[in-house]
Amino acid sequence: MSRSDQVTVETLQAFADAFDRHDADAVMEFMTDDCVFVLSWGPEVDGQRFEGRDAVRAGFLSVWAMYPDAKWRDPVHFVAGNRGVSEWCFTGTSVHGGRVEVNGCDLFTFEGGRIRVKDSYRKIHTPRD
Repeated sequence: MSRSDQVTVETLQAFADAFDRHDADAVMEFMTDDCVFVLSWGPEVDGQRFEGRDAVRAGFLSVWAMYPDAKWRDPVHFVAGNRGVSEWCFTGTSVHGGRVEVNGCDLFTFEGGRIRVKDSYRKIHTPRD
């Protein structure tokens, strides 16, 4: 990845493409050394938090392991200074057989032309009355 000091919409699209391919090496090229990934689900009020390159990589691998066919369709990206947003539709089948299709987004914080924080959010399906 060629890198400047500014993250752009094109940078986020390249990151999304690597994430959609489940390419951990390529994805990690976009992350800072002190990166943080906050998963949209987990034991804490903000989901599950991974800090540092090894932990973040493990967090990404855990998502792909839980949803081996995971895709983030139709991403749309915005960048404003050192912050950014990617909106997408997540689809996947969990290893337990449950099918998921929900809208979501990632909130990013950038530092030195890389992603420092990737904070993920997904909608939740609930039964209709």
